[in-house]
Amino acid sequence: MKVLSWNVRGLGRKEKRSKIKSMLKARGVDIVLFQETKKAFMLEKEVSSCCCNRRFILLLGTLFFSFECVIINLYAPNEVALRGKLWECLLKLKEEFSNPWCLGGDFNEIRNIGERKGCSRREKGMKELNDFIHKSEVNDLPLLGRRYTWCNAREGEKWSRIDRVLAKPKWLESFNMKLWGFPRAMFDHSPLLLMEDERDWGPRPFRFLNAWLLHLNFLPFMEQWWLEHHVEG
Repeated sequence: MKVLSWNVRGLGRKEKRSKIKSMLKARGVDIVLFQETKKAFMLEKEVSSCCCNRRFILLLGTLFFSFECVIINLYAPNEVALRGKLWECLLKLKEEFSNPWCLGGDFNEIRNIGERKGCSRREKGMKELNDFIHKSEVNDLPLLGRRYTWCNAREGEKWSRIDRVLAKPKWLESFNMKLWGFPRAMFDHSPLLLMEDERDWGPRPFRFLNAWLLHLNFLPFMEQWWLEHHVEG
């Protein structure tokens, strides 16, 4: 399964749409979370049963016929006070939608000062975001492939990791997920791709600690185990 989260800052330009389509096709994306599409309206066929406002879209459903979950596409406001109200709103919804959450999008905030370069510090906003993550009981997935997700493209002097994916532990137990950041190209935000780690590391090697031989109960334990099991070959 592959989930793409991307602040595209408008879908009006043809070259932008072409880049996005190429990305989706090349990566075989299953679910897409776009932020700042700047679309004035949505057709009914483009949405399903959901809970939403101008800052998020919450979808409740089932993946692979058995995994009941909640997926949230989020675009947080720039103002610290408004972001705080958004976190409060989502925490209230958590009581009603109790299935495992996965939130992806532009949070417009960092978690620590190391996630920002050349930008002003906002202690209050960082604290509120960290409090929200703690109360939501979600994991902030480590970002692989790059350090920052946003850059002021013209000057290239300010960098931040304001885009992220948060997921309940149940998601990580059900899917071996990794979060990758890809080049921005003509965008000021990097696309984030949440995907299963498909690498095959082969069989696990046999390991033995010599210190086990020093334990007083080691030989009786092994003898009992051997007598209780039928071994061939």
